[in-house]
Amino acid sequence: MFYFFSCGRYGISYQHTKYHKQTKNQWARDDPAFIVICSLLLIVATLAYCATYDHSGSHAVVVVVSVFLTHFLITGAVIATCCWFLTNSYLREEAPNSHVVEQRVEWLYTFDVHCNSFFPMFVLLYVVHYFLSPLLITHGFIALLLSNLLFMVGASYYHYLNFLGYDVLPFLERTTFFLYPIGIVIVLSPILILSGFNPSRYFMNMYFSQTL
Repeated sequence: MFYFFSCGRYGISYQHTKYHKQTKNQWARDDPAFIVICSLLLIVATLAYCATYDHSGSHAVVVVVSVFLTHFLITGAVIATCCWFLTNSYLREEAPNSHVVEQRVEWLYTFDVHCNSFFPMFVLLYVVHYFLSPLLITHGFIALLLSNLLFMVGASYYHYLNFLGYDVLPFLERTTFFLYPIGIVIVLSPILILSGFNPSRYFMNMYFSQTL
């Protein structure tokens, strides 16, 4: 139900970008409110993890700043820059004649796409994960399987919504390229499960220095 609701919601949202282009002459939002909301929600979620698993106020501040910068801001900027370069360099349709105005993907739009894709992944890998974390960080195959499946769905969902963001732009072609990372994630997941890698335990150990 969450999957179909989110796909429908984001499908409608991306269709509105065409209207936005016609009225504002840009694909990107001109209102940073959604970026601010994503940032605040991520900070609140990280504070919840710190309140549960950390015992140092100063270390909690470091964790919050680290998660916000690496998980959202820096990673988002890097992904947006890569997508901006790929779409403008390789995925744009050639203009049929010289009288057609050349269109390019704005960097701000690629960051918008990242934010749209990040939010459902945030719900899965930060909110749902938080409530399941007492189970996910335990030893055993069930925890290992559930943790990898949760991360697989979250990462795949991110890349699918990323694809939707570029597929709606009428001057881009071969946008199915953005679906390829999903195949990589699906192939890697059983390998990680068979190797005994638990991503929940890994990240909890990394941020909270606990031997779980």
